[in-house]
Amino acid sequence: MKKHFLSLLVMTVMGLSAIAQTKVIAHRGAWKQDNLPQNSIASLQKAAALKVWGSEFDVHLTKDDVLVVNHDADFYGMDIAGATHAELRTKTHPNGEYIPTLEEYLKAGLKLKGLKLILELKSSSLGKARTQDAVPMVLAVIKKLKAQDRIEIISFDYEACLKFRELNATIPVHYLTGDKSPQQIKDAKLTGVDYHYSLFQKNPTWIQEFKALGLKTNAWTANKQEDIQFLIDQKIDFITTDEPELALKMVK
Repeated sequence: MKKHFLSLLVMTVMGLSAIAQTKVIAHRGAWKQDNLPQNSIASLQKAAALKVWGSEFDVHLTKDDVLVVNHDADFYGMDIAGATHAELRTKTHPNGEYIPTLEEYLKAGLKLKGLKLILELKSSSLGKARTQDAVPMVLAVIKKLKAQDRIEIISFDYEACLKFRELNATIPVHYLTGDKSPQQIKDAKLTGVDYHYSLFQKNPTWIQEFKALGLKTNAWTANKQEDIQFLIDQKIDFITTDEPELALKMVK
């Protein structure tokens, strides 16, 4: 009986430790070591092979209302907001991939077991109204693919974050800019924040303040060993990094 109790106790402690452990998110996929195109399906697959918790990617809206995945506002010199999807497909990544639509990208990601897909809606170069237009389109693709349980949403556009929450009460939504207090994020019913790591260094009590309100904490983009270690020591929930291999070794 005593041995059984001790076994249960050890398993419980190990379970709690696993829950509390900082998780690693690959920034734009895992691209750096193998020189893969950022935000490509190849870098997404590499992130899954590393067994990171999640992989972040960026979404833009084209002139003809197609959601595509790319970090910059241009795709090899072609302005995404001012181009049609067909026009964008006249160019390719160096590995031969076309710019993926959000639907294509999510379909590829959903095949990768256990990988969270961290969707960043980029602010449109055409203004806030165009960014707002993209919000229900993003949610429609997620619903179509039944991907709700695999997606978390982030954005620098606070109004877009509020719109996501207004239209969907369950998908996690995190704010990126770093100008909102823990209470403001709580009052907005967002899930948490994804702030630049330097803001947590300048405000070392913030992580615990957010956690005290039941909010999640993530930091971008921590690549140096000392910055990653600081965040681990602070028990941050997630670290977004261009160096997922290094971060994985450190959290383990």
